[in-house]
Amino acid sequence: MHIPALKDLLYRLADDKLIIGHRNSEWIGLGPILEEDIAFASMAQDEVGHAYVYYQLLHELGEAEPDTIAFARTAEAFRCCHLVEYPIGDYAFSLVRHFLFDMADKVRLAALSESAYAPLAELARKLAREEKYHQMHARTFMRQLGQAGHEANARMQAALDEVYPVAFSLFEPTVHTDTLVRDGIQPDEDTLMKTWRQEVEPYLRSCNLLVPDPGDITLHFGGRGGHHTEHLPPLLLEMTEVFALDPQAKW
Repeated sequence: MHIPALKDLLYRLADDKLIIGHRNSEWIGLGPILEEDIAFASMAQDEVGHAYVYYQLLHELGEAEPDTIAFARTAEAFRCCHLVEYPIGDYAFSLVRHFLFDMADKVRLAALSESAYAPLAELARKLAREEKYHQMHARTFMRQLGQAGHEANARMQAALDEVYPVAFSLFEPTVHTDTLVRDGIQPDEDTLMKTWRQEVEPYLRSCNLLVPDPGDITLHFGGRGGHHTEHLPPLLLEMTEVFALDPQAKW
């Protein structure tokens, strides 16, 4: 088994989860209704927890401890995709991003549950059970607001037009893609992306939403190689503020 390729995948999985978790946490106190304030807070906690267990797998492979990995790296060392980096925007933006991200997570976890790397396969099966509630939440509110008509539908469509092309960054291939396939760790990114599209596009249409043309999806690639949007560095400064006060502190 090619350990560098496996580590790269784990960093991508963990960094996506950590950053989307932090972004979702920004809805605490700002949700359009109390239930959504609580829902996004709960999902944020889940995602950060999932990031931790991926970082723990990395630690078992010889990388630093989870807190050090999460809080002591520069933006260039992160392997998150561009989708998770953007500010929360309005509720429609965050909801659409939540839907597209969590449906991609569903597809990837299903594939990883069959991974040749047993610790990852076992973890993927566990996380898939927890993620069902995220997917249920996203699908429910996408349909309710998409089918509501008038302003609600218009806002959801505008958000989808903005977010959908960026969501393809979730499936950015890397130099390790072929190795991961060869070692039976996961399918190639293009296969995962096609499966995701088969899931999300019919559902979007059922919500009375038009599926946008994603255009040149490579325009949103770069995150997997450490090339990020302008939004990631300030997010990391905020996220690591307490840790940076005393990196040696024990909590």
